[in-house]
Amino acid sequence: MRQFGMKFIFSLTLAALAAQTSAQEVDLTGKISVELNAAVSTDTSCTLTFMIINGLDAQIDKAVYETVLFDTDGQVNRLTLFDFGSLPPARPRVRQFAVHEMSCDQLGRVLFNGANTCEGADLEDGICAKGLTLSSRTNIEVLG
Repeated sequence: MRQFGMKFIFSLTLAALAAQTSAQEVDLTGKISVELNAAVSTDTSCTLTFMIINGLDAQIDKAVYETVLFDTDGQVNRLTLFDFGSLPPARPRVRQFAVHEMSCDQLGRVLFNGANTCEGADLEDGICAKGLTLSSRTNIEVLG
């Protein structure tokens, strides 16, 4: 009975998070939602701010994604790793990454090429890649 009650609360929490993040969000159960929330240029870099929600039943101890950054002409600028760290279930987390020697207006697309690292007890093989849901609140396209 206790396990059923916890799953019900977990589902309600995910539904509330989905409602808060965006009207277009769907049920996050069994998924990992990554939203590019902001992109801000400085003199030397573009700082990308992501909001990530672990909709899995299990804690992710370490999530690192291989990403490909494309310029506005569609050319590959670089391959890089974004380390999202530890992701507790049903709790939003914000992570920032500075892309050096590039302004945000030069960045056209971010491709999540795959999960480089996905560690945690009770995680299904490949879940960090196949459960990935991507979106953007910026003019930079995010795909995977």
